[in-house]
Amino acid sequence: MSKVRVESFAISIDGFGAGPNQSLENPLGEGGMALHEWALATKTFKAMFGEEGGTTGLDDQFARQGFDNIGAWILGRNMFAPTRGSWGDTEWEGWWGDEPPYHVPVFILTHHPRNSIVMKGGTTFHFVSGGIHAVLEQARAAANGMDVRIGGGANTIRQYLEARLVDHIHLAISPTLLGAGKHLFEGLNLVTLGEQISA
Repeated sequence: MSKVRVESFAISIDGFGAGPNQSLENPLGEGGMALHEWALATKTFKAMFGEEGGTTGLDDQFARQGFDNIGAWILGRNMFAPTRGSWGDTEWEGWWGDEPPYHVPVFILTHHPRNSIVMKGGTTFHFVSGGIHAVLEQARAAANGMDVRIGGGANTIRQYLEARLVDHIHLAISPTLLGAGKHLFEGLNLVTLGEQISA
């Protein structure tokens, strides 16, 4: 069976996966972009956005491995848009422009379904209600035997961790403090969770 993976998910030293006050101007919340400076500098990420150059060391190796054998993605609603509640602007197609970097089906976990959006380069955004199990079932089917990557945000990853559905997790701890925002481990007893997973 395919694996459910979290790859290269960046958190601050104090455990936040995004800063506070997400907005159109601050997709990752205030200060959140600092979490991803390591990844954005790599050759892998620059190539994804049509740019030349980039670092080729260990950071690039992890960034590249994170895309190996990925057949579908799962994202939380706020990884697609800064809005809450019902979809007001159905013209919005995500943060990444005409050709998002996923190139496979992407399943958005939401309480407010909407029609799928087909983008250039093989990415199709599907908006699925019904909870994390329903979304994972659809993502596994679309992945066709390949792995499913949970891209975030912190709340979405936390839900899958709590349900013991994550097979592999790679965290990148960025040398920054955010002080507030979306904490990856909020409410989780990692010791107990680890004992139950290994039992």
